[in-house]
Amino acid sequence: LCLASAAAALDFKYHHTAELEQYLRGVHAAYPSLTHLHSIGRSVEGRDLWVLVLGRFPTHHKIGIPEFKYVANMHGDETVGREILLHLIDFLVTSYGRDPVITRLLNNTRIHIMPTMNPDGFEATKVPDCYYTRGRYNRNGVDLNRNFPDAFENSSARIQPETRAVMDWIKNETFVLSANLHGGALVASYTFDNGNPVTGSLKGYSRSPDDDVFIHLAKTYSSNHASMYKGTGCDNRQTFPEGITNGYSWYQLEGGMQDYNYVWGQCFEITLELSCCKYPPEDQLGKFWRDNKVALIEYIKQVHLGVKGQVTDKNGNPIPNAIVEAKGRPHVCPYRTNEQGEYFLLLLPGTYVINATVPGFKSMLKTVEIPDNTGNFSALKQDFSFPEVSYKISSRVASCPKTPLYQELTRASAAVKPTVHVLALMTIMLAIFK
Repeated sequence: LCLASAAAALDFKYHHTAELEQYLRGVHAAYPSLTHLHSIGRSVEGRDLWVLVLGRFPTHHKIGIPEFKYVANMHGDETVGREILLHLIDFLVTSYGRDPVITRLLNNTRIHIMPTMNPDGFEATKVPDCYYTRGRYNRNGVDLNRNFPDAFENSSARIQPETRAVMDWIKNETFVLSANLHGGALVASYTFDNGNPVTGSLKGYSRSPDDDVFIHLAKTYSSNHASMYKGTGCDNRQTFPEGITNGYSWYQLEGGMQDYNYVWGQCFEITLELSCCKYPPEDQLGKFWRDNKVALIEYIKQVHLGVKGQVTDKNGNPIPNAIVEAKGRPHVCPYRTNEQGEYFLLLLPGTYVINATVPGFKSMLKTVEIPDNTGNFSALKQDFSFPEVSYKISSRVASCPKTPLYQELTRASAAVKPTVHVLALMTIMLAIFK
């Protein structure tokens, strides 16, 4: 009872490193079967990057249960997300077993919450400001949301400890859906943040193969937020229809975390700008929590969109590294099964052809009718069994090359043109010669 009381004693104020750690430890001690607390790495100054995992099976991945994550305080001076994630934790653990919706959500979803990705930047922000402080960056003066590998541009930037920790975390979990929480605007922004002519950048919009899903995800959050859906932004000069925007349409960004999740992590992530003031006064935190509470829960439910399943051999053994994608929307970095042979594809309700491919064998196609199963907390289940495969495929390989993929695609497209021109010229010359 003492532990539960301590865990529930969360007020609306800013929690610095020691207080944040104490709170997370208190929650885990009070709810040991529902939570798992671990550090995924350390910041430049040696502070732990804490993640609290919540769910029926918090310590490990369970087949069929999708992985979800929220990350906040990536920019150390953008503080609202840091605090509302603590209140989200409090709401989830205290509602489990009492609220049937939250109970089913936690029974069918493994939720990872990182309140701060940049603890050094938060502690360095000595004088809170609505617009800008040095605390935006990590201890090495690097903007962490410009520090990830980019799908369009080469970068010589040194990967920071905080960035590396998140990249390893993404690699080691089967994340399906994610959001990173920022401040300084009021909008839900979605992939791509960067682009080139292949993705439509010449028209001011960088479109991913899953653009329809991303629009739905962004609208899910904005429409359930107290005011984001109004699209008024933070001043009269900046408006966002329905409270959403394509990242590139807003402003071009290289090395962003949401594009990295989508391309290399097989995880759909959007960026949530939650406050016009980056570091607002403490007495406003209660309102920020109330404004975002419903949206935070409704967004998590979207991890159950689409279709999921396993790919197995004729003996029922899982096949890792099999490519599983919806026909007509291939990813430049093909989406592959995990070590348990699992795949998860976020798709809106409709009819799709799912293509499963085991390297060296004939592809298998299955037509599926996908309903909206978010209310049932389970995506449509569709397994694939390859009767001609009788051995376990070797361990999962890298999901895609390290080089900027869309830059390669551009070069490939450009390389075709001279070849066509040469062939045409040769044909004409041959006709003239004859």
